[in-house]
Amino acid sequence: MKKSLLALALGGLGIGITEFSMMGMLPDVAQSLQVSIPEAGYLITAYALGVVIGAPLLVVVMNRFSPLRTLIILMGLFTLFNGLSVVAPDYGLLLVSRFISGLPHGAFFGVGSVIASRLADPGKEAQAVATMFSGLTVANLFGVPLGTYIGHHFSWRYTFLLIVIVGILTMLALKLWMPKMKAAPKNNPWKDFGIFRNVNVWFMVLLFSVAPGALFAWISYIAPLMTEVSGVADKYLPYIMVLAGLGMFVGNLIGGKLTDAFSSTKVVVAVLVVQILCMLVIYGLSDNVWVSLVMTFLTGVTTFALVPSLTLLLLNSVKSDAEMLVASLGPACFNIANALGAFLGGVPINQGYGYTSPALVGAVMAALGIVISLCYIRRSKKQPAVAAKEVLEDAVGQLS
Repeated sequence: MKKSLLALALGGLGIGITEFSMMGMLPDVAQSLQVSIPEAGYLITAYALGVVIGAPLLVVVMNRFSPLRTLIILMGLFTLFNGLSVVAPDYGLLLVSRFISGLPHGAFFGVGSVIASRLADPGKEAQAVATMFSGLTVANLFGVPLGTYIGHHFSWRYTFLLIVIVGILTMLALKLWMPKMKAAPKNNPWKDFGIFRNVNVWFMVLLFSVAPGALFAWISYIAPLMTEVSGVADKYLPYIMVLAGLGMFVGNLIGGKLTDAFSSTKVVVAVLVVQILCMLVIYGLSDNVWVSLVMTFLTGVTTFALVPSLTLLLLNSVKSDAEMLVASLGPACFNIANALGAFLGGVPINQGYGYTSPALVGAVMAALGIVISLCYIRRSKKQPAVAAKEVLEDAVGQLS
C-alpha cells in the first residue's frame, strides 16, 4: 500500500474520531458543562453544519495552493480548532469550536478523494479512494470506542487531545509521504460554483443527501434497539458498536474492489437493494439477539460499501476542472444525510411505533436512493456528455 494513501487514511481516522465520539460522550459533556443532553446534542449539529458550509468554501479559497499544501493547511486548521475544544471553558465556546472544527472536514476528504484517484494505479481508483476512507472506518472500529471510553472514565477533553495528536501525526505523514504536485491556480476560482448549473451535480447532491441516511436512521437508535428489543445488556453496547465498525471497515474494502470491477452506478444500485433487505430483516427479526448481531455487521458492510462507489460516481458525474469542488460536495451532503436520517428515524419512535421503526425509514431512504440513481442512469444514457450550458438550456426549455 502506498504511504501517501496511508497519510490520507490517518487524516480520516482523526476526522472520524471527532465526528462520532461526541455521540457517545454527550452525557459526560452535558454534566461537565451543566447543560441538558438535548443542548449538548447541538454540538453534533454544529459540527455537521460546519462540514456543509466549509467543504465548498475552503476548496475554492485554497485554490492557489498546491494539493499537498492544501491538505496540510486543512489538517492544521482541523488540529487547531479541535485543540480549542480541549480548553473551551464553557458551552458557548465549545459550540463555536465544534462548528469551526467541522469546516476543514469536507474539504480534506474532497481534495483527498481527487488526489487518491490520481495516485492510484490504473483501474484501481476506487480502491485508492477506499483506502483513504478506511481511516474513517478504523475510527468507528477502534478510535470512537477508545475516545468514548476516555471521555467517560477520565475527561472528554482528553478525547479531543487524542484527536489533536492524530492531527499532528497526519500533518507529519503528509509532509513525509505525499508527493508534491503543482498548483493550478485560476484567475477567478469562484467561477467553479458554475458547476451548480449542471443537472448532474444536483442528482449527486440528492443521492448523497438521501441514500446514506439509511445508515443514520438505523444507527442513531441502535442502543435502544439492542437493549429494549434484542435484550442486550447495556454493558455490551460498546462491543455492538465495534461490530458495526468492523462491518463498515470490511464494507469499505469490498466496495472499492466492486467499483473497480463494475460500474459505479451498478454497484450503488445493487448495494442499496441489499441495504433495503437488511433494514427489513432488522425491522422484522430484531427480537432475536443473534439475528440482530449478524445484521449489525452486515448493515455496516452494506452502508460503507456505498462510499467508494458513490465517491467515484460523483467524481465522474461532471466533466469539469472544478473536480475538487465537486468532490467536496460528497462529505458535505453525507452530513446532510446524517442529520436527515437521525431526524426522520426519530419521527416514528415519537409516534409510538417502537425502536424497530427507524429501520423502515432507512429502507425508504435507500429506496429513494435507487430511484435517484436510476433517473441519473436514464439521463446519462440519453445525454452522455452534455456541457453545463446545454444542460441549463435544456432544463429551461422543459420548464417552459
